[in-house]
Amino acid sequence: MPTNLRRRLLVGTLVLSTFALLSGRAQAQSHGHKASVEVRAGITLTVSQQHSIRVYYGSHPRWGAKALPPGMQKRLAKGKPLPPGIAKKLAPAALSSKIGLPAGYQLVEVGLDVVLVEAATGIVRDLLRSVIR
Repeated sequence: MPTNLRRRLLVGTLVLSTFALLSGRAQAQSHGHKASVEVRAGITLTVSQQHSIRVYYGSHPRWGAKALPPGMQKRLAKGKPLPPGIAKKLAPAALSSKIGLPAGYQLVEVGLDVVLVEAATGIVRDLLRSVIR
């Protein structure tokens, strides 16, 4: 089979599979059931925002800040909710307004890390490790 034809068949199969998956999700929701697959845009910090955060904390040290215990560090991950029972506080408003966060998201200080979370759910969307000094 020629390579060009094989490529077209593969692309066609992927398109049809995606369409079937999405239409099945819409159908399941219309019948009052939740689908097991959720399509969601990944919100992360841009390189410029990451740089601004690092510069901010480099010039505004937090005396007495301590790293999370290793077990808690492992539980802090993208796509998961913030672990319960960890000390967290909102990042300074000056920093949040400077980097221009999307609506519904906030920066949180957790140990020495800065975490981008969905405000409503507490789901971690991005994190910068060992930023706070």
